[in-house]
Amino acid sequence: MTAERQERLLARVEDAFGVISVYEVDDYRFLEFGDAIEQSCVFTADPSWLEYDYTRAMLVGALCHESPESALFLGLGAGTLTQACMKFLPLEDIEAIELRPDVPRLAMDYLGLDDDPRLYVRIGDALELLPTAEKADLLFVDLYTDHGPGVGHLAWNFLENCQQHLNPGGWLVINQWATDDGRPLGAALLRGLYHRHYWELPVKEGNVILLVPADLEQSLDLDGLRARAEALAPRLGYSLDGLIREIRPAT
Repeated sequence: MTAERQERLLARVEDAFGVISVYEVDDYRFLEFGDAIEQSCVFTADPSWLEYDYTRAMLVGALCHESPESALFLGLGAGTLTQACMKFLPLEDIEAIELRPDVPRLAMDYLGLDDDPRLYVRIGDALELLPTAEKADLLFVDLYTDHGPGVGHLAWNFLENCQQHLNPGGWLVINQWATDDGRPLGAALLRGLYHRHYWELPVKEGNVILLVPADLEQSLDLDGLRARAEALAPRLGYSLDGLIREIRPAT
């Protein structure tokens, strides 16, 4: 942490997995795991504002669906993406599975996560609880610790089950670590599992967002995606067009 960051510690808890901290720096609050491993950034004046490209890219993934009614988040963090989806998408049912019980509490107490009646948060391991979750139009996988991506990001059965947990026409959106060559972590596994039928969206933070349709008959309507993103841009306060231009077929 640099000296320029006039940071203020708002909360610090320790659980079986390590330390969780919430810091405030000017107009932003940060959720950190372990030794200053930044997990989420929240603009205090508007918790639905997506500061990072990877969260904006995951919102692009959500817009692949023309009119989603349900969403399942595996990994909650500060809840900024959840907040954005609740605000900007026509969702009626939202479920989030978070490993660490203090995370949703801190998100609501310090990071602006709404206690929205549509949102249902369950505590536990997403790999174990996924079979008991409702199927969804959108499913987001963002399972990171202070050591990097969780085991689910390379677990064949789990990733297969995520796709199978989609409603017809649904989309699976995975925040995947990128390797040095710019490809997603586990690229060979992903190609085999999803039969190369998915799209990748690399972002500057060093991640690759995977856009996986529910089945092989379903394709990505780029024109429809662009139109939905353009219509939403005035409400978002930023354009997603630059990210959409980076979308590529599976590598």
